[in-house]
Amino acid sequence: MLFIATFLRRVYLSLGELAWSALLLILAIHVFVSYLLFFVAGESDLVSNPIDFLYYYMVTATTVGYGDLSPKSGLGRIIAIVFVLPGGIAIFTAVLGKLLTGIGTVWRNRMRGLGDYTDRTGHIVVLGWQDGQTHQTLRLLNAERLAKEPMSVLIAKDISENPAADCADYIRTERLADAEVLTRAGGSGARTIIVRGANDDETLAAVLIAEDHAPHAHIVAYFSDDRTAQMVKQLRPRVEAVGSLAEELLSRSARDPGSSEVAARLLSVASKDTAFSLPVPALQAPLRYGDIFLNLKRRHNVTLVGMLSNGVTDLNCRDAAMLQGGETLYYISVMRLDPAAIGWALLGETS
Repeated sequence: MLFIATFLRRVYLSLGELAWSALLLILAIHVFVSYLLFFVAGESDLVSNPIDFLYYYMVTATTVGYGDLSPKSGLGRIIAIVFVLPGGIAIFTAVLGKLLTGIGTVWRNRMRGLGDYTDRTGHIVVLGWQDGQTHQTLRLLNAERLAKEPMSVLIAKDISENPAADCADYIRTERLADAEVLTRAGGSGARTIIVRGANDDETLAAVLIAEDHAPHAHIVAYFSDDRTAQMVKQLRPRVEAVGSLAEELLSRSARDPGSSEVAARLLSVASKDTAFSLPVPALQAPLRYGDIFLNLKRRHNVTLVGMLSNGVTDLNCRDAAMLQGGETLYYISVMRLDPAAIGWALLGETS
């Protein structure tokens, strides 16, 4: 008796809340009873082929009414008027309404930061929100996003709705250093994680969580204190710690006018002289840096400016330096090069 009472209570709640299970059950019962009534009424054109009956039922329930199938007898038409037509329309309306409500709920939840992007891969996760700066970062990232690249995911604190819906998805959190939230943002499959907290302590805590739960992601973190940035560079070589460059740009511009403009153009995606990076794949034979420099300029009209090799960045490489594969090249161009579209063997040709 307890089992029956529990079952009936669940059925009552499902019907009261119009759950999908209850709605589908009502639909199945209505379709089955309609079929039986037409069978008893002798409407052989409707019930002889189940596919024809389902077609007739859907056309009737959606009020399309093509007219190619219809009851022929008076009893059949009464059944259609009294039972099939009103019941089918009511159920179809309920299904459509619940579907639209569900879609709207998913959309509102995503806007409120309640979405789940656990399965997303190859995207960029941005931790932290600062008015102006973070939105600009997201716009720049979105401007460079490839056609098949997923949208970035923003993780921020205490913002009621997505502040950058035009260029990022959003997850709301109470603290940036939260492993569960990072997982929900797809951190394990992220290509890059950018961290900029309200202060350096919050940034550092979020960086440590990102290191543990996103082992394959490139981590970039901004620190307002250059000493903290230098410490992170020494202790956490995997993290690219970025500090303020204001003082360096001021002093350099004082000695070399226009230096700040050069730096701005190299970092801006809107510029025709933007700096990009190019990972070097496994090579069949070593390549000489000087040959790559000349052939990249001749074949792709880009200017090679340096190389990262074995953790050391050299922006004035010797021509005789050899590339074995696994290095990263830095170059200036109007657009990003596709590593797969480059004939690496051809870059080793000498003139």
